[in-house]
Amino acid sequence: MKRSLLAGLGLLALAAAIPAQAADLPRGMPYKAPAAYAPMYNWTGFYLGIQGGGAWGDSDWNGLAVSNSPSGGLIGGTAGYNWQGLGSPWVFGLEGDVAWSGVKDSTPCGGFTCETKNEWFGTVRGRVGYAWDRWLPYVTGGVAFGDIKANRTGFAGSSDTNAGWTVGAGVEGVIAGNWTAKLEYLHADLGDTTCSAAACGTATNVDLSMNIVRAGVNYRF
Repeated sequence: MKRSLLAGLGLLALAAAIPAQAADLPRGMPYKAPAAYAPMYNWTGFYLGIQGGGAWGDSDWNGLAVSNSPSGGLIGGTAGYNWQGLGSPWVFGLEGDVAWSGVKDSTPCGGFTCETKNEWFGTVRGRVGYAWDRWLPYVTGGVAFGDIKANRTGFAGSSDTNAGWTVGAGVEGVIAGNWTAKLEYLHADLGDTTCSAAACGTATNVDLSMNIVRAGVNYRF
């Protein structure tokens, strides 16, 4: 009887000691979830957009030895395609745009007024950019085209559609999802138009070059 009682007391003491020893064991390191992986943005794809801004420039009437400084606003549409190789930061693209233009200015000339006016403007350009994930600084260049209207009061004036050249640079950034926004500078030279003596009173060439600053919003498909 005494042995059974002693054995029972021993078992109770052992059972009480086990949880206390378990509580003294060192705790495991806290579990930390792995960091979420955010893939780099890829600029490849076709896009459409709208763009607008302002322009200022210079126009010479060489036959009348006068010049003016056309300026005004532009607004229009854009279409383009970008290609970015997998794992490469370089982005190559082709972009075209066309815009309504309110660029114009006039100056006195021989008792009359000589006005240079541009009513529409467009470009077809290549783009080369270096992507910093969702930011894309780029340089661009290509063909510029648009109209040059030369008007001298009292005469019929002339209007030609010209093709010239343009170069510039800009930066584009992701707004959200497939929407991007850009800010861009272009220098464009549309060459010159000839206004005959019958059309302008004095035969003259009228040229037009412009500096353009514009912003745009694109949607990439």
